[in-house]
Amino acid sequence: MTLTVEQLDALPAAEAAFKLAACCGSKTWIARMVAKRPYGSRDGLFGAAEDVARTLQHGDWLDAFAHHPRIGEKNSAAHVSADAASWASNEQSAASGADRDVLAELAAANAEYEKRFGFIFIVSANGRSAEQILSALRERLANDPHAEIFVAAREQQKITRLRLEKLVPKVGGRA
Repeated sequence: MTLTVEQLDALPAAEAAFKLAACCGSKTWIARMVAKRPYGSRDGLFGAAEDVARTLQHGDWLDAFAHHPRIGEKNSAAHVSADAASWASNEQSAASGADRDVLAELAAANAEYEKRFGFIFIVSANGRSAEQILSALRERLANDPHAEIFVAAREQQKITRLRLEKLVPKVGGRA
């Protein structure tokens, strides 16, 4: 379901939290986003999301990551809303159509990544082929663990922005 910013601003806190959770699963991010209302505009919403993201700690990012399925899979470790599951499926649609060999390589690389870093591989997969995602995954395996959390957090921010744009789409060309 899509909303206007005005509708999101007017929702009771629990309903707003539920809608925002489809965009980013971090409990801290959700609570801080609800507290920042009213946004007043899409730009206000996006600015609030960026401001809150700058305040998140390591554990908050891990919480957000747990709400994503592994690339090539359908279910995340944490329970997510129907909107979040649908958006994740659409975002990974280009990758999910890959042949079995590439999907097997992705699964193996995902396992290696998780063993190395302790969390699933997070990438903004929208429009990327399985081969492109596999290449990015292999490249990021060379990162040191401290640097990789920041790379993954930036990717999470891209995903969050994309999902916020889906939650609150432009209406009649207005931002």
